[in-house]
Amino acid sequence: MADSKNISWHDSKVTKEQRRNLNHHKSVTVWFTGLSGSGKSTISVELEKELHRSGVRTYRLDGDNIRHGLNKDLGFDPDDRKENIRRIGEVSKLMVEAGLVVLTAFISPYRTDREEVRNMVEHGEFIEVFVDASIETCAARDPKGLYQKARAGKVKGFTGIDAPYEAPVNPEITVNTDEERIEESVQKIISYLKTKQYLINETI
Repeated sequence: MADSKNISWHDSKVTKEQRRNLNHHKSVTVWFTGLSGSGKSTISVELEKELHRSGVRTYRLDGDNIRHGLNKDLGFDPDDRKENIRRIGEVSKLMVEAGLVVLTAFISPYRTDREEVRNMVEHGEFIEVFVDASIETCAARDPKGLYQKARAGKVKGFTGIDAPYEAPVNPEITVNTDEERIEESVQKIISYLKTKQYLINETI
């Protein structure tokens, strides 16, 4: 581990506000949380497509994708889950500094871990989106058959079966994918971003 006495922070001559002005929109992390199969990735993909179409500079961080590279050394026990979210929080923070709208899709089952990420950035730079769906709906959608395997004891520590999921208490946005179509959920999030003036010179 590096000795903190021998490292220092180097400021840039280009500020976050200057990057935002160049992009013509604010930067923020839109953090999707919910059970496996709730629709986090699906909604984030469609949201990014709509934002990109309107000229918003985005980047999407997805749970499975990140575990192919940055976090491929981590497992799924509570400590590794915590470290997984911490690293993603740090990456998201850098992207917000770069002036991007960051979309993250992670189960992120623990409230304390999500709050830690919120506290990494300035006020208003973290939007929690709770993708709410019943476990029955999630299991019915499950393309990997993980719920079935977890219920059969073939997969251990599976969120919602034998590991906890702590739903957000006061998320900025809740989408209910038991009842809403994908397009409705996407438009609900876009409406929030417009109302709160994250999207300034957009054309959506």
